[in-house]
Amino acid sequence: MIFEIDSVELYFKEKTILNGIYLKTETGKTTSLLGRNGSGKSCVLNIAFGTLIAKYSHIRLNNKPLKKPLYQTQLASFLPQYHFTPNQVKVSVLFKLFNVKWKDFIVEFPELTKYKQYKINTLSGGERRLIEIYLILKKNAKIILLDEPFNGISPLYIDKIKLLIEIKKKHKAIILTDHRYQDVIAISDTIYLIKNGCSKLINNLTELEDYNYLLQGSL
Repeated sequence: MIFEIDSVELYFKEKTILNGIYLKTETGKTTSLLGRNGSGKSCVLNIAFGTLIAKYSHIRLNNKPLKKPLYQTQLASFLPQYHFTPNQVKVSVLFKLFNVKWKDFIVEFPELTKYKQYKINTLSGGERRLIEIYLILKKNAKIILLDEPFNGISPLYIDKIKLLIEIKKKHKAIILTDHRYQDVIAISDTIYLIKNGCSKLINNLTELEDYNYLLQGSL
């Protein structure tokens, strides 16, 4: 499966946010968006998912225009920056709703076994975020959009999430953005940089320094 978003233009009042965005991902690959705070990375993901309407955008699936928003299909799952799980719902119920096996989760994260019957809002922010990421990655969807998946997560869990992304991408197309550029680079097959509202395909990591996203010598 090939997913593309093309010719994106987005304006807030008189301010240009995006003007010339192209992004492509496909099954078996993790495609990442890098860019400074406020560059529009989250906007791109929301436009791709269909929850933000751009002035112009062309979204294609397998080289054909997508005729309805991605969120109205069964093809995609989206992890937003905020907690999307309802506060009063028990963890066990969330796993049932997402049709994800609890027993598989506790094999990977045995220290969270005790939380099965807890309400999700009683967990720490990092534990809740971990469960949300896991549910999104394990859900039966072909396209996965991850907005800041590593935010608030402990380094140990980040390594496990990166491994899970590597496993799940074999059967999914994954797009992610995060400010932890080293972790992003480590799991990316394709990287785009958003600068001045435009996307730039990064063919060599040194371009991240050339475009002043990273300081010289950071890599």
